[in-house]
Amino acid sequence: MLSEPTYLAARMVAPALANHFALHLAGAAYLGHDELPPLPPAALMEAIIDVAFWASLRREEGRPPRISLALLMPEHTRQPLLFGHRLRLTPQVLIKLAPAVEHPGIHLGVGFDEEGLYVWGTASLVPPVCFVLEVVEPGLLVVKHRRADGFAKFVNVAVLRGDQIRIVDEETQGLADYPVLRESLPPIPCPGTAAPGGMKVDVLLELARAMRAHGRGGLLLLVPPGSEAWRASVVQPLGYPVAPAFGSIAALLTTADRSHRDWQGNTLDAIEIVGGFTAVDGATILTRQYELIAFGAKVTRRADGTPVEQLVVTEPVVGSSATLLHPAKNGGTRHLAAAQFVHDQHDGLALVASQDGNFTVFSWSEALQLVHAHRIDVLLL
Repeated sequence: MLSEPTYLAARMVAPALANHFALHLAGAAYLGHDELPPLPPAALMEAIIDVAFWASLRREEGRPPRISLALLMPEHTRQPLLFGHRLRLTPQVLIKLAPAVEHPGIHLGVGFDEEGLYVWGTASLVPPVCFVLEVVEPGLLVVKHRRADGFAKFVNVAVLRGDQIRIVDEETQGLADYPVLRESLPPIPCPGTAAPGGMKVDVLLELARAMRAHGRGGLLLLVPPGSEAWRASVVQPLGYPVAPAFGSIAALLTTADRSHRDWQGNTLDAIEIVGGFTAVDGATILTRQYELIAFGAKVTRRADGTPVEQLVVTEPVVGSSATLLHPAKNGGTRHLAAAQFVHDQHDGLALVASQDGNFTVFSWSEALQLVHAHRIDVLLL
């Protein structure tokens, strides 16, 4: 029997989660997936979120837990690790198990019987659209599931931070009321192009993840291939030019045969290499075809340019609204440099990772004649 949850945000978000998983499980079944988990009832998701939240606020030997919970039975995964007896799902149990399952890719398997929720063991592979709850840090939880389109990455469904609930708007990117801004938004997360074997990589989204991974913050500029106009917005000479351009990502994206599993891994490795250069002070510069041409560059206002005075800020969250801000109120020096670069170079794109984990994509809205700052950290946690 489930105990009464005491974390109000869990109760508030559960109905929306139930709708999301019902829709995506139906879509996965339509695509032909026959090893899908059952639809998770809202009450079970609410109870798991409640237990995980209270566990996240505790510490074991001075360390908060970092764990991932998957609502599935052992028969829904391959080679599960089974405990000798079931453990009731309580904050204390999660705290005790946390040190053993902190490694990425390991999930505590959660089941349900007449006595309530229990932990049966661990799973390293979960089926598509399986309810997964990740405890990121004290009070910060992320609901996610594996994609059903053949690529093993997870997509975030909702982010809960204390009493704040942010549900990812996968349909309109939080821009249902702002069609002109949707036109200026780059493809993050990019839908990708169907390829043999269903292989694809959302390059901009993976670049964002790589930029956040080193934790130092970073600025990435994407410029039109073959164009030299962007040089007017960067201090010359370039500190660290790359000659010839590093074109591994571009070469992999133009590969006709993507059926081999190594294609994904090789592409992600190339993206990680580029993401590493964003840890160097200054801007990393790529062409729109993802060729690395410089790093450590200093952004400056174009000689005939004007200071950026205002930008419009959005995020891909259900119920969010666009906000007009002065650039100085949107972040630090990297954000200001990114906004100024896009203000001067309308065909450019800028990605900014903050040291605190926030991530913003800057693009130019031709319709509004404004810099558009789209915050996507809810997609990356």
